[in-house]
Amino acid sequence: PAAAPDALLPELLAAGQASDAGKQAQSSVAQCVAVLCCAAGGARVEGTVTKLLEALSKAGGDAVAGQRLALLCLGAIGRRADLSKMPQVEAAITQALGAESDEIRGAASLALGGLACGNLPHYMPSLLRQISSTQGAPKQQYLLLQALSEVITTIAVVGQAKIDLSASDTEQVLTLLLSNCEAEEECRNVVAECLGHLALLHPERVLAALQQRISSPSANVRTVVVSAIKYTVVEKPHPVDEHLQRCVLDFLSMMSDPDRHVRRAAVVALSAVAHQKAVALVAMHLGALLPKLYEQTVVREDMIRTVDLGPFKHKIDDGLELRKAAFECLDILLDSCRGQLETSVFVSHLESGLKDHPDVKSPCHLMLAKVAASDPTALLAGLEKLVEPLEKTLTTKLKSDAVKQEVDRHEDMLRSCLRAVDAVNRIPAIDTCAPFQAFMKRTVMAGPLKDKFLQIERERAEAEGGDAMDLS
Repeated sequence: PAAAPDALLPELLAAGQASDAGKQAQSSVAQCVAVLCCAAGGARVEGTVTKLLEALSKAGGDAVAGQRLALLCLGAIGRRADLSKMPQVEAAITQALGAESDEIRGAASLALGGLACGNLPHYMPSLLRQISSTQGAPKQQYLLLQALSEVITTIAVVGQAKIDLSASDTEQVLTLLLSNCEAEEECRNVVAECLGHLALLHPERVLAALQQRISSPSANVRTVVVSAIKYTVVEKPHPVDEHLQRCVLDFLSMMSDPDRHVRRAAVVALSAVAHQKAVALVAMHLGALLPKLYEQTVVREDMIRTVDLGPFKHKIDDGLELRKAAFECLDILLDSCRGQLETSVFVSHLESGLKDHPDVKSPCHLMLAKVAASDPTALLAGLEKLVEPLEKTLTTKLKSDAVKQEVDRHEDMLRSCLRAVDAVNRIPAIDTCAPFQAFMKRTVMAGPLKDKFLQIERERAEAEGGDAMDLS
């Protein structure tokens, strides 16, 4: 009915401004508003946009939710309808990019991207000029790059058929992005995402440009182009896959780069590729990649520095994030390429992870449980070396003045370790490993750990719908 928009639009906008309406709820409301008013025709679009601009102009702290909703609605409408005949829309959104509120600036960035999607020839040149002119203002540049990302993602990932980037536009965007590989870190992250999604539109041209720069003398440039690869991999078969098959090894081999940020970017890229396209893009290269990946799991003393804080000194481990990423990648490979991993080598590196920082131990406990289920015989052969790190984790004591957060983390670590021990203890021939049996007797089934372990067993048995083994 013709009256439907008149009745529904005010209710939708009111729902979007409710006190319990978060960002996700407002995004959903914005999509509904856009579909409703665009379906009702041009006059309805113009009238709704005018009302949204009025809401956006309201000042005051209480108006933030309303302003954010107005911006999200303008972006959603702009994506579906050409608003270039209403220049006040672009002006209002651009002004909002300079608002004090982070929420308003973020919504304005999304709105500008949505607006550009409605008429690329009109808005894209202006957006690219603005990005170029803000190279000395990282916060503003970040918002504009996010708007550009919104445009590229809409075309490449969402697949909005009515818009496309011409070859000349692609060259301009590619040149602009590559010129910003030395920007601030948050900007570089968006640049990498944009480059990866741009490769989905023009694989040969973009991947060639990225490949040329993996030998750049700048670590920032190398990090960006390697990071871009994780955004080129999508779940379904895609034309980019054929091009990636020819060059993906070059990017992933950057795990041997001298710079730890580049190495981590390559490890994260391998995780993404292995998760989505293990057989098509990773399996044939594992022989070359696994030794490089295993190298990233080792604690390196040259990456640990001591900071003098006056009365005491504090050690900072710059390699921790890299090791976490490496073990998380191994976990993905354990699921996606299990048959190509040599268990004995895998377990030897698992040993170092079980001795590492708690953030590294947790994924290692999970992997130990997986190996116990998938290749128990091979694990049994190397199990003796794992007993010591498992026992050390379970016998570590908290300081007497530990705060609640530390107590909770310690308890989580104990449960994580005990779940791994439970998985190992269920290996059919586990009674042949004397060191493990001795460990179970003196540590796991003694003192307060016994009750915790039996509880873990009960929880696992309930999840499996069976009964726990009686070890009491």
